[in-house]
Amino acid sequence: MTENQSDKTSKHQKERNLLAFTGAAALAALALSLAISALNSRRKKSNKKDLSGSNVRINLSASEILKLADRIIAKSKEVHDAVASVPLDKVTYANVLSPLADLEAHQFPLVQSCVFPKLVSTLEDVRKASAEAERRIDAHVLMCSKREDVYRVVKAFASKGEWMNPEAKHYIKCLVRDFEQNGLNLTITKKEEVQRLRAQIEELSLQYIHNLNDDSSCILFSEAELVGLPPEYLKSLDKAGNDRYKITLRSHNVLALLELCQVGTTRRMVAAAYGKRSGEVNLSVLESLVDLRHKYARLFGYSNYADYAVDLRMAKTSTKVFEFLEDISASLTDLATRELALLRDLKKKEEGELPFGIEDLLYYVKRVEEAQFDLDFGALKQYFPVDVVLSGILKITQDLFGLRFQEVADAEVWHGDVSVFSVFDLSSGELMGYFYLDIYMREGKYGHTCVVALQNGALPHSGQRQIPVALLISQIQKGNGGHSGLLRFPEVVSLFHEFGHVVQHICNRASFARFSGLRVDPDFVEIPALVLENWCYESFSLKLISGFHQDITKPISDEMCKSLKRWRNSFSMLKLKQEILYCLFDQIIHSTDNVDIVELFKHLHPKVMLGLPMLEGTNPASCFPRSAIGFEAACYSRIWSEV
Repeated sequence: MTENQSDKTSKHQKERNLLAFTGAAALAALALSLAISALNSRRKKSNKKDLSGSNVRINLSASEILKLADRIIAKSKEVHDAVASVPLDKVTYANVLSPLADLEAHQFPLVQSCVFPKLVSTLEDVRKASAEAERRIDAHVLMCSKREDVYRVVKAFASKGEWMNPEAKHYIKCLVRDFEQNGLNLTITKKEEVQRLRAQIEELSLQYIHNLNDDSSCILFSEAELVGLPPEYLKSLDKAGNDRYKITLRSHNVLALLELCQVGTTRRMVAAAYGKRSGEVNLSVLESLVDLRHKYARLFGYSNYADYAVDLRMAKTSTKVFEFLEDISASLTDLATRELALLRDLKKKEEGELPFGIEDLLYYVKRVEEAQFDLDFGALKQYFPVDVVLSGILKITQDLFGLRFQEVADAEVWHGDVSVFSVFDLSSGELMGYFYLDIYMREGKYGHTCVVALQNGALPHSGQRQIPVALLISQIQKGNGGHSGLLRFPEVVSLFHEFGHVVQHICNRASFARFSGLRVDPDFVEIPALVLENWCYESFSLKLISGFHQDITKPISDEMCKSLKRWRNSFSMLKLKQEILYCLFDQIIHSTDNVDIVELFKHLHPKVMLGLPMLEGTNPASCFPRSAIGFEAACYSRIWSEV
């Protein structure tokens, strides 16, 4: 994930195809230069090209977004009404499954045309209209999922046993499951209780996040208390009276301080304050949320919410998840103990007999890494200009997957910094899809790095394959004076990871939009991107994605490549132990009744973290949003994917 935003528009230039690298150094330099020119090129605003096969609509006004949302809802209602009217003894593939599958395929890019502007538009009225359109569409989708008349028809078709291929069988199974997860197979009383509980859960989940977002806590420090922090960090801070710096308790501020500040008392104060955010308020919210989730799961016959949440995932049962986490934690203990001993020894040398605390972890890990691996990440950044990294990523993925990327000149985009690429199968020349790159910071833009599916691939009843369209959003700082911006190495890895999701989306050949692109088992979805991260640590690929910013023909050295590969696994046992701690906490609260959340964390922390106690006075349960919304009872999923 990356940081926050600002904006400038760049000039448009002519399209050039992305060129491959050759073996000779001079030709490599020339090819790379041309590739970078292609990535820098911007299209003229006149005669904008439509993307053949894409139904994504760009640059809709606020009123157009709301009108499109209303048309989407009207068309959806029309199709659902038609399916609901089919007599139960006349159900067929053609009048039940096919209309619903085609509706999903055709409407997804239109829905995304309404929704994605809230992430990228520079216009506040458009972002507001996009959010309102999403609210309307979500409300309609929820209403459709409660339609008993449609459920009866779908269930009748499922029971009929008509021959279907495996993907179609799975689709009808998912349709039935979606209705039944809304309680349509329950008694009227239970059904009403499902709806009531779901509304309460949603409200509390959002309240938890709002409480965190609205927390404006800060701490004041003198410059002497912030020794070790770079000048650019200090310049970014506001000042209060007596020339003291104001540290707001936002993750980017806190993580940088815990990693770089040489003053142990400052690190401890900041870590403690960060762990107290939203205090008792969010603790109460989380306790209520967990209780409601257990009640919700029991209406469907599960003994607890964790079993309900995990049932549809690869893991299948919460017991399996516990075994998985406990086994991994135990296997890490010996190596993690050695890592912790090394950190404790270093702190003793630097700060005397002060005990090592969890707040010291990031700082001393960085100190040891600098000493062991001879890595200056500030100097390393000079070798990763954005354009060089991007052209290298495109080159590597083209070669790996037999693809050809071609930038589309004069395509309609929502900002001058955005570029569009066609993706072709290298051997057949078939157009496989498109992707947009919107990677630079600007005001009002979504603040993290991610991939958004704009159109899912599908093979509708008409037989004309619908191609996928993806959008990669990031928050990269633009360079000054026409120079390319420079990436920190973690940003390089993040960009490669997310481009793995782009390739995954484009290359998926599912017949149903429901299973296209990134819509796979959530325990699996990160695997392709995690696999591609490996290329960030091999010498041959590191040299393709690097080049000194003043002379891009000079990639990083072999020694730097080796150091990065060793650095990748440094203190990985302790880092993974810390992640397992939160995963176990999440799994326990969602599989057990009446848990004292604070006492649970106090118990788990030293058990998992090799005796390191929870920082006194903090309440980690109050600032752990993944348990509140999005990954409840499923925080283990990233580790599962990595394993």
